[in-house]
Amino acid sequence: MRIAVTSQNRKTITQHAGKCRNFWIYDVDQGEITGKGLISLTMEQSFHESHGASSHPLDGIDVLIAGSMGEGLYMRLSEKGVRPIITDEGDPDVAVNKMLLGLLRVMPVGGAGCDHAH
Repeated sequence: MRIAVTSQNRKTITQHAGKCRNFWIYDVDQGEITGKGLISLTMEQSFHESHGASSHPLDGIDVLIAGSMGEGLYMRLSEKGVRPIITDEGDPDVAVNKMLLGLLRVMPVGGAGCDHAH
């Protein structure tokens, strides 16, 4: 399993997944984290600027954890087979570990920190 976590500042989970350009990628095998790396996107590759039908550098992830995202991105990810998770947890490592244990607090779409219309 591959889990992507929005982290524009590379320290905390970013709000607004659509505009985020830095993502921690966690590789998970049998419930254990086996690797972690950072992917940095160009502005044009951000979800906000890219098109859902075209290939994307984050294709192949199974889960995307973010501080917020709009309904459009939520649906776009779901249609690609990605499980979108919105949380108020701030630490990427803690969020992934809690998710793996079934303990991550999940917020509604547009709930945590998204303050504009989509």
